[in-house]
Amino acid sequence: MAQFNLERSDSSEQTQWASEDRQSAQQKGGASGPRLVGGTRFSKNNGLDAVQIELLAEASLKSIEETRKVIIGWQRQGQTLADIYLNGVTQSARVLGERWLSDEMDFVDCTIAFSRLHRTLHECSAEFLEEGCTEPNGFSVLLMTEPGSQHGLGIFMLSEFFKRAGWHVTLAAPQDLSDFKRHFQTDWFDAVCLSISTDRHLEGIAMAIPELIGDSVNSRLKVYLGGPMAQFAPQQIEMPGTQVLNLNALKTVEAVTADVVTLVRHFDLTQKP
Repeated sequence: MAQFNLERSDSSEQTQWASEDRQSAQQKGGASGPRLVGGTRFSKNNGLDAVQIELLAEASLKSIEETRKVIIGWQRQGQTLADIYLNGVTQSARVLGERWLSDEMDFVDCTIAFSRLHRTLHECSAEFLEEGCTEPNGFSVLLMTEPGSQHGLGIFMLSEFFKRAGWHVTLAAPQDLSDFKRHFQTDWFDAVCLSISTDRHLEGIAMAIPELIGDSVNSRLKVYLGGPMAQFAPQQIEMPGTQVLNLNALKTVEAVTADVVTLVRHFDLTQKP
């Protein structure tokens, strides 16, 4: 699953973004916006290199305007939004996360940078979804962060790829384990994807999931676990009744869709007289 942490957009997040805009508007200095190194021309088949990834990471630490300049520059150079999301934003977020883990930056700066990357995804959402599937596929997915997560970039990006593929998406950021359990029971879901960033709630989640699957209105519910823990410590998040996915957003959607389609076909065959 996509390697990010993220929460749903809400009024507090919009307030935070507005505050950032005011702050960046007050910044002085003649520094120009980030440039694409060497005027490189990209084709649709060429990825963004490490220099470009660092460029976006640095821009996200400066301001939302600098972040936008890099994204728009990549688009003008021929990169699709899907390429930018997977090879630019995802990798830049990983760079920022590694800097925080190695104490090269503090939590506040890392959080602000993530929020700016998150905001650019919101701003590009309509254009991104227009590039994808226009017809619903009839499947429904619940996407959740772990309880109390402070970040939601990854799970939001994943939601965009699910929507683009025709899925109906419910995005949730539970505040605690009770809230986490409640979301399972709000609707019919063909799949549930959880982004796990820390080990804080692993024991509680592991105990809750078998019961939640058993009580689900969909007896064939599939539950997938991803996020940073799936990359750095996949063995720690292995739980009965779940599948760990250490994939990017696009490949996660492809894997989940394939699983659900197979389940539906098998169920249809078993129901035939």
